[in-house]
Amino acid sequence: MERQTYSTNTVFENRIGYCRALRMGPHVYVSGTIGMGPDGGPAEGGAYGQSVAALERIRGALEEVGASLSDVVRTRMFVVDILENQEDVGRAHSEHFGDVRPVSSMIGITGLAAPGYIVEWEIDALVDG
Repeated sequence: MERQTYSTNTVFENRIGYCRALRMGPHVYVSGTIGMGPDGGPAEGGAYGQSVAALERIRGALEEVGASLSDVVRTRMFVVDILENQEDVGRAHSEHFGDVRPVSSMIGITGLAAPGYIVEWEIDALVDG
């Protein structure tokens, strides 16, 4: 089975040694993705804005390996201060996956690897055909 990878060459990807997306046959996995703004820092708009920015990065990674958001079968959201941010993260999820309805987990965490970030997304997809 062919292994296809896509990298955005971020500092973390290069330093730690991973890729943004990996496809093996019909299976696609997208690494934990944070919502970066144009300046390289956290996207504006709190948990919602960061979620939308992360999902746009994920959309691009999926497309690079021949998949799309409609192929997503599992989402994982790691959320700092989940009681405060779950509604905004959930709204972004619903806007992007309301018709797809993947299985999902939203997990409360104490922090992320870079300061100012509130949410990190992981995605699994299965490409039909």
